[in-house]
Amino acid sequence: MAVGIFDSGLGGLTVLDAVSKRLPDLPLIYFGDNAHTPYGVREADDIYDLTIAGVQHLFDRGCDLVILACNTASAAALRRMQEGWVPEDKRVLGVFVPLIEALTERQWGDNSPPRQVDVREVALFATPTTVSSRAFQRELAFRAIGVDVEAQPCGGVVDAIEQGDMILAEALVRSHVDALRRRMPKPQAAILGCTHYPLVEDVFRAALGKDVAVYSQPALVADSLADYLERRPEMVGDGTPAFLTTGDPRSVEDKATLFLRRKITFEAVD
Repeated sequence: MAVGIFDSGLGGLTVLDAVSKRLPDLPLIYFGDNAHTPYGVREADDIYDLTIAGVQHLFDRGCDLVILACNTASAAALRRMQEGWVPEDKRVLGVFVPLIEALTERQWGDNSPPRQVDVREVALFATPTTVSSRAFQRELAFRAIGVDVEAQPCGGVVDAIEQGDMILAEALVRSHVDALRRRMPKPQAAILGCTHYPLVEDVFRAALGKDVAVYSQPALVADSLADYLERRPEMVGDGTPAFLTTGDPRSVEDKATLFLRRKITFEAVD
């Protein structure tokens, strides 16, 4: 039995790692669309088509539930997929909602009207496509009112991480934090809206300062998935665990060690 985890590249491995630690007996199938990464600079229709192709492959592998461990795909494609593409017996979940519910201190599945929350100024760091989609603000508005969100498109960070250039990635993070602070000098909270960013979370925290609460996704998504599967155990499919990529497996394997700190074997898919 397996749950699928889809990402445009390797960032979703941070979610897989957290899920594996939270649910060690849950088999997982990971699909990285490394041949087309990064999604953050692509058009919405392109992202939608690529995401559908990857999720369909996970369905074909026996996954009834797929996590979009890619904020760009969640922002640009998820709602459209859920409204007109996902089969009735399947589920595709994104990574925004668990993070927003943690920020607004709402329980998973709480469908009560939006209300005032303690956090009033929030900094969002994400890819350019995620920022331009305003998906975070839309989902937040379903749950909270009176929250000012200042979003910073963090161009170049994902590319630098995927290329293993952490010096460049860290420099870019500091530059993006400085740019946001010029518009919002004292955010109360910061959202790391990309699953690559946990690898440079300490840089974000240092640049933002100790007074800013930083919300990172992997552990929050893992906890939410555990809660979801406790309520919907039938959504665990029957696939065999695997790591899949549209890219060159050997190259992807070398880079993946940066995320998981262990050697894993990827299987090439068309």
